[in-house]
Amino acid sequence: MSRRTRFRRWSSVDHMGGPLFDVTAVEVLGHYRLRLTFSDGLVGDVDLSHLAELGGVFTPLHDPAVFAQVSVDPDIGTVTWPGGADLAPEVLYDKAAAHRREARETAAS
Repeated sequence: MSRRTRFRRWSSVDHMGGPLFDVTAVEVLGHYRLRLTFSDGLVGDVDLSHLAELGGVFTPLHDPAVFAQVSVDPDIGTVTWPGGADLAPEVLYDKAAAHRREARETAAS
């Protein structure tokens, strides 16, 4: 089973009473800060400074230049970095929803 198929099967299950949405776009705002767009249109900013405390696959992300290499993997619907680090889209969605951006704010930023 491909990673995409496995993820899509999981994404059909509700997350905390609601549907799961894919990350469709990412913009680096600064070290450990991203602006994310989701498949339902939500745009929000997330602070990922907790990654500074993590090792393993997240160790390279301590370097701002590596953190800035973030991209969206459409096959799994979330952000990824070189070296295999990725983050669960449902956790990112919750963080982004707490810091929503209006469409006009994102265009002006």
